Amino acid sequence: MMEFHSHLHTQHKTKITTTSNRTANTSHVSPWFSPLAYFLGHNLVLPLFFRQIRITGQENLCASEPVILAPTHRSRWDALLIPYAAGRYVTGKDLRFMVTMNECQGLQGWFVRHMGGFPVNPKRPSIGTLRHGVDLLQQRESLVIFPEGGIFRDGKVHPLKAGIARLALTAESSHPGLGVKIIPIGINYNQQYPQWGADVKINIGTPISAMDYLNGCVKQDAKNLTEDLGKALQKLNGNPLVISSRPALVQMSNS
Repeated sequence: MMEFHSHLHTQHKTKITTTSNRTANTSHVSPWFSPLAYFLGHNLVLPLFFRQIRITGQENLCASEPVILAPTHRSRWDALLIPYAAGRYVTGKDLRFMVTMNECQGLQGWFVRHMGGFPVNPKRPSIGTLRHGVDLLQQRESLVIFPEGGIFRDGKVHPLKAGIARLALTAESSHPGLGVKIIPIGINYNQQYPQWGADVKINIGTPISAMDYLNGCVKQDAKNLTEDLGKALQKLNGNPLVISSRPALVQMSNS
């Protein structure tokens, strides 16, 4: 979703210390709104809108480790389906979304901010924003970043932004042994523009360890990690959604 190239390169060379009083950009999970939103989304909005929700790979979620969830982006419904598949009711964590600045405006922005989301300027990301992302990972939170950088409805995995890899590598290198994982997630709808009664399949892939890519060359390390993440998303995206003729239901499966 965002390019961090020069900023994170500088941070990588001058090992950063991430403390709350140095974080220019902050985020906050509302103690009353977040539980309400999760309850309504999980029990009312999504089950009523979708005919079938199929989830595989929930055993790959890391509840106690710092995680970046990296889903494909096919619809605005993705922002509700990812918490449904990997959020509070599954891992015990409220997911923290790093989103573009225009997604934090108006009524949508109010919801995003109360759910713990925070904005980034994809063209000129501030040091404070990047540091806040690292802070969240050091606090072992689960951060959601859409690595394709936008919504693509053609069913193909588009070239990934390198920012997600650089953020993971920066967090890991600035806090050795932290154990940052990137979890690829493929989201597939049976409709290009999901309407009421649509089917969706969410495939959660095997975690990718940032530690395995720290080899001393920031640019090459990020490139290697980004390439492997892209391959993982391609594989998850290659599992077509089988449209069922059964009555409306919501299915969740780890198989």
